[in-house]
Amino acid sequence: MKAMLFAAGLGTRLKPFTEKHPKALVEINGKTLLERNINYLKSFGIREIVINIHHFADQILDYLQKHNYFNCVINISHEKEKLLETGGGLVYAQKFFGKQSFLVMNADILTNMDFHALIKDHYENQSLVTLAVSDRQSSRKLYFNEDKKLVGWKNLQTQQKIFINSKEEEKSIPLAFSGIQVLNPEIFSLITQEGKFSIIDTYLDLMRTQKILGYKHQSYILDVGKPESIKEAEKHFK
Repeated sequence: MKAMLFAAGLGTRLKPFTEKHPKALVEINGKTLLERNINYLKSFGIREIVINIHHFADQILDYLQKHNYFNCVINISHEKEKLLETGGGLVYAQKFFGKQSFLVMNADILTNMDFHALIKDHYENQSLVTLAVSDRQSSRKLYFNEDKKLVGWKNLQTQQKIFINSKEEEKSIPLAFSGIQVLNPEIFSLITQEGKFSIIDTYLDLMRTQKILGYKHQSYILDVGKPESIKEAEKHFK
């Protein structure tokens, strides 16, 4: 299986570090987020990795070259003109994926999740997309029915929401997306959006006709998106 790391973001919550560096090069106990996630993917036998870059892209290129690409096959999807977000970034990088499903994760996430279990669930359920989700605090929630199928989304702060219908809303279970997912490459033939867009918007469009499932997990997930989360990460990831 191949994997993709989203590493193009501006990392505005991690200022002042990201005023001069990409967020993927934030260090946790002397190792960058990028190194930690590449090595974590390797621990599950994943050695073909796509990395999208934009913010201080040259620093990531230099870093990978200096470390001999961590003995992996690494393809770079360089979003030179503009940042394309998750949906646009996936579409822009689609040439690097073959006919097999692939794993995608944000580069600023650290976890102890069993990727083998996630991938097994994806194949056993023959889903278009399998989203790693958990019951934790978040301002935005995805909603799933009893069959684990995505049926809606809600912003708990603004109360903005999108659901298949009111009946599904009543019965649905709110869960937070963990920033890790497995996608069948058939998704590319179904995406209608172009340019810069969130892949979640695509899922909300497709949930009425496609099998987009949630994979509920109990794994430790840490979004290293704020300076205080770096200190938290250093407690758990040595």
